[in-house]
Amino acid sequence: MTERGLCASGAQPFCVHSFAIERENAYYRDMFTEKINNFNLKEICISGQCFRMHEDDGAFTVIAGDRYLKVSQDGENVTFFCDREEFEGFWKEYFDLDTDYEAILAAVDPEDSYLMRAADTACGVRILRQGLWEMIVTFLISQQNNIPRITKCVENICRAYGRKCRAADGTEYYAFPEPEALASLEEDALMACNLGYRSKYVVRCARKIAGGSFDMEALKTMDYEEAKAYLLTLFGVGEKVANCICLFALHHVDAFPIDTHIRQVLDAHYADGFPFDRYRGFAGIIQQYIFYFELHGDREIV
Repeated sequence: MTERGLCASGAQPFCVHSFAIERENAYYRDMFTEKINNFNLKEICISGQCFRMHEDDGAFTVIAGDRYLKVSQDGENVTFFCDREEFEGFWKEYFDLDTDYEAILAAVDPEDSYLMRAADTACGVRILRQGLWEMIVTFLISQQNNIPRITKCVENICRAYGRKCRAADGTEYYAFPEPEALASLEEDALMACNLGYRSKYVVRCARKIAGGSFDMEALKTMDYEEAKAYLLTLFGVGEKVANCICLFALHHVDAFPIDTHIRQVLDAHYADGFPFDRYRGFAGIIQQYIFYFELHGDREIV
């Protein structure tokens, strides 16, 4: 649950999450540990699908919309610094914990040596179920961009236009701004947040959504092909961006975004065509294994 109010100055709204904390040492009272296989926080953090998850002093912090979570891991033991109600109501779905990733990994063709290595390297990655509006903005920003710059751009937008929030441990952070917060801006206003030419993409999309001519609730009910076609009506959204939104916001796990990294893999290892039929129903998860492997395959995850 989120309680909203005004900060002491009365100048800026903030949201306070109702976690219980110890008054003196700021540790959470509401915390618990789950044993989860095929789940690796660091792999998820650097997988290129989320840009408000950060490693901090051996743990990770995640901001999703206006929610904040601290989470840590020791092997398969994952500690969530929140109560059970919030975990069951939000974070369990967010981390896609009801999906059987063991079965997906077992379905990888053992004769495909490249994909076997990719899946083995990225076996802790999950497809997060992230907010639709946030993913529209994030992947508009992602075009011709890199992960550190995308992360910075997203943080700049949140600091400039999002609500100021306070977590249970006193950490201040910024919620992702609603479409209405960006719809009134000049088209070049987000250049100040380092978006460059992408500023007009985000502002025009915000106007269309805030004005009601693009229905995000209807989008959530569409199948993959319908959703992708509808997303392509947004200014600045092309095939790759539409597929990223379908995969990371709408959880259409047949979406298979193709960027430069994936195109190179397809050309090098699947000249006769990628076996989409074999991976029907979870091709997007396989894509993430490939993408992660291309980014981090030579790096040791500790």
